[in-house]
Amino acid sequence: MNNATLAYLERQSPIHRLSGATKLIVFLLWSIVVMTGYDARIMAGLSVIGALLFIVSGTKLREVAFIFKMLVFFMILNIIAIYIFAPEQGVVIYQTRHALLEGSGRWTLTAEELFYEFNILLKYACIVPVAILLIVTTHPSEFAASLNRIGVNYSIAYAVSLTLRYIPDVQRDYQTIAQSQQARGLELSKKASPMKRLKGAAAILLPLIFSSLDRIDVISQAMELRGFGKNKKRTWYSYRPFAKADALTLAVSVALFIGAIWFIFRDGNRFWNPFV
Repeated sequence: MNNATLAYLERQSPIHRLSGATKLIVFLLWSIVVMTGYDARIMAGLSVIGALLFIVSGTKLREVAFIFKMLVFFMILNIIAIYIFAPEQGVVIYQTRHALLEGSGRWTLTAEELFYEFNILLKYACIVPVAILLIVTTHPSEFAASLNRIGVNYSIAYAVSLTLRYIPDVQRDYQTIAQSQQARGLELSKKASPMKRLKGAAAILLPLIFSSLDRIDVISQAMELRGFGKNKKRTWYSYRPFAKADALTLAVSVALFIGAIWFIFRDGNRFWNPFV
């Protein structure tokens, strides 16, 4: 499979054998902990656990390298934007000010701002591997069944399943259109300047949008002809019942969730302040 493709990767690992509903619930608990608190100790521990889970799943970094590169790029943009628009946010949060590099006006680099942005990076480091792991270890149909199992309407669940299922197709269409454009003389390789490559990528978007809309039309007509959405409930071919491993995983996850939430709010403040 192309390493630029974010899709289900079939493996024989303990994580792959878990029910999709189990993985989804664990991911939701994980996300709540990460998004709720700003305790670097908790997030550092979750980052290590996430990296270990990634290794256990048997997923190779090169298989999702493109996605990681894109996310790192947006992480850097986010960090720069935070400093540009709120260079004193860390000072406001931690109520102390230790200047590391004096600047003009409010543009002073402080230890508090660096620590705050470090926490933002830790949040990405916690969430990104686990989110990718959820996608690459769960079959789209099973993922839809899991969503329906926790109460999501099956039409919405099936729409999510189709989105995950056709991400590789859209990526392949993009590559096909890009190769066709290059055959016509449009330079998109690394030899071209970044601006020319950006303009070339923009020229690909219009045919990609039309091909995607055509695919949507075909799929929607096929589903309508088969009476999709007529009944209030439906069965799932890829439904996987809970096993002992699922029960154990959920029990451990809930216990860790409760412990982490208690640890974050034990002093009444979700921001861990190492400057006090």
